[in-house]
Order: sequence, then C-alpha cells, then structure tokens
Amino acid sequence: MRPVRFNLNPKEAEISEAISMGKAPDGVPGDGFFATQLSSVVGLARKNSLWPLPFATSCCGIEFMATMASHYDLSRFGSERVGFSPRQCDLLMVMGTIAKKMAPVLRQVYLQMAEPRWVIAVGACASSGGIFDTYSVLQGIDQVIPVDVYVPGCPPRPEAIIDGFMKIQDLVGQESIRRRNSEKYRDLLNSYGIQ
Repeated sequence: MRPVRFNLNPKEAEISEAISMGKAPDGVPGDGFFATQLSSVVGLARKNSLWPLPFATSCCGIEFMATMASHYDLSRFGSERVGFSPRQCDLLMVMGTIAKKMAPVLRQVYLQMAEPRWVIAVGACASSGGIFDTYSVLQGIDQVIPVDVYVPGCPPRPEAIIDGFMKIQDLVGQESIRRRNSEKYRDLLNSYGIQ
C-alpha cells in the first residue's frame, strides 16, 4: 500500500500570476479598437496555432513523445493538436533515420501539406544522416525537401526540440504574408523540383 501525501500548507493561487499574455504586435491602441498591420495579426495567429505532423522513424520519435508528454508539454506553445493527416497540418517534424526508399514518401507527405508549411529536421539522422553513412540512408532530408530549422543531437533532448519549435514560431511570426508568392520562394521550390 502506497502512502498518500497531503499538502498541509496550501497556498492560494493568484490568477493574475498564473496567466501570462503574449506580446501584442506593434499598433495603435484606442478606445475599443486596436489598429495594426494584417501581416502582424496573421503571424501572431499562425505562430501560436501550429499543427505538427510527426514523421518519426526511430529514437528521435521517442524523444518527441517525451516532449508531448506532461512533463515538457509542447501543447503550451499552441500545438495541442498533433495531426497525422498532411492536408490538415502545417509543420512537418521529421525525426529519425530516413532511408532512401522512404525519401519519395517523405516528399509526397510534404507536397500534400497545404501552404504555408514549415519543416523541422529533428536529430542528427534527419539533419545529416547521423552515424549511418551508408548507401541506404538519406544524408539529410534537405536533399528532398526544404528545411527551415535543424535540431541537433543524437537523440536531441526534449528541451532542444522545444527550442527548435520556438525558433519555428519566431520564423512564422515574422514571415510576410506575401513571402510564399515571392520569386525567391518559387526558385527555392524549383530547386527541389516542386512546382
């Protein structure tokens, strides 16, 4: 039989200390209104509502599971819903070793995601092939799809995955609405053979 512990000295929680507000974009506040740029509001909404699609193949996937669990809780950052349908997700998190036979599948999953979409390469294997310098392992997923953030480690700790996620949030929040229509972005996708 396990002993039960009770808190003998409970503290009253202040609601103002428990809730923290995000930083509002630059703008003009008024009585009952707030004027700012549309791209700032869209960036704020996007960065706090990312829907990750985990593409986990090995030990980095286990670290991602720990990141999603209650101790680290990635849902604090607005990614409560982890999706397994590429058509509904906007953040592809590739974790683990990607074999060359799996590269076309990874590319197809990326292409099925709606724009705007972002990619995190989690761990040494997804970033550079890791210790598997063999004929059958893809030496970095950036050979088949563009990558926005690389998370180093073998496997990376949950804190590193959260740091990479926060870097993606910064990138998403500062991205212009028109960036995806730019000539530079089209050239990037054309370099990967993506129309």
